Amino acid sequence: MVALELETGDVSSDIYLSLGLKDLDKGVGVPRVLSLLSSLLERSVQKNEMLVETEHIEDVVTVFHGLSAPTLSLRKYIDRIFKYSGCSPSCFVVAHIYVDRLLQNTEIKLTSLNVHRLLITSIMLAAKFMDDAFFNNAYYARVGGVKTCELNRLEMSFLFGIDFRLQVSVDTFHKYCWQLEEEGLETLQIERPMQACRIKESWSNKDDPSCASTIARW
Repeated sequence: MVALELETGDVSSDIYLSLGLKDLDKGVGVPRVLSLLSSLLERSVQKNEMLVETEHIEDVVTVFHGLSAPTLSLRKYIDRIFKYSGCSPSCFVVAHIYVDRLLQNTEIKLTSLNVHRLLITSIMLAAKFMDDAFFNNAYYARVGGVKTCELNRLEMSFLFGIDFRLQVSVDTFHKYCWQLEEEGLETLQIERPMQACRIKESWSNKDDPSCASTIARW
């Protein structure tokens, strides 16, 4: 188990606090990193599936692929893992790093058919490597909605896919925290024009061209 020392007294500390990686015992509740990670992954899935459909890019089928996409949304799936696994919020950042390493080392593309299995596997590995206490594979399998034997296979395939590179430097961790923070800013920029459109619609039933163009660009 390896504990990342979260820096204090500088900009890094502000990011960690913003993501909910520190001071959870002070009534913060669900850490913000969960919603940002789910948002980032959902956008990546949408982009990849659009490329597969429009440009006929082949989606390499792996052990992480299911026959159909789970009905549970990514956000609810991540919330479920956090609720029942008891892993530290930092594990979700590290899991994101692991998934990126796997995608860079292989031809796998994030899609709705594989993202859930990649998540449960990467988070379990992150918890094993980062946290002092963690549950076994059988427990994570129940949390993730897969069989224990399947999760065992997923774990080994994932480890070989990243060449067993589980170590994460503080600089790399900080870089991915910034990436998640930027995802939050981008999401906010998208939501504000849409909220403005809904307000205008409540004032008038007429279409507002500025709102239409904003949504069309997105």
